[in-house]
Amino acid sequence: QVQLVESGGDLVQPGGSLRLSCAVSGSPDKTYSVNWYRQAPGKEREWVASITRSNGNTYYSDSVKRRFTISRDTAKKTVYLQMVRLKSEDTAVYFCKVHDLGRDYWGQGTQVTVSS
Repeated sequence: QVQLVESGGDLVQPGGSLRLSCAVSGSPDKTYSVNWYRQAPGKEREWVASITRSNGNTYYSDSVKRRFTISRDTAKKTVYLQMVRLKSEDTAVYFCKVHDLGRDYWGQGTQVTVSS
């Protein structure tokens, strides 16, 4: 069983920055690949970024590349999403996801609103 808890969402002005956190609990000896997704009102959930468990490789959607950075603190079992130069179109609920043993686990999400 994997549990994910996101935090860090807030109201921020365009051009601002924010760091989201995803605390991952599960098997104590496991490191998971973690994915960030987001869902804007009236839109489908979309993949944003990933960090792999094996070597920490990172991947980004084109819409956030060079603005968002995914990283992990293995000791704290936490994955971060650092977001800079935020735009209004980044407004969404952000979720982290882990796939383990054939099942997807999702957090409850954290709201990011980019508005002046």
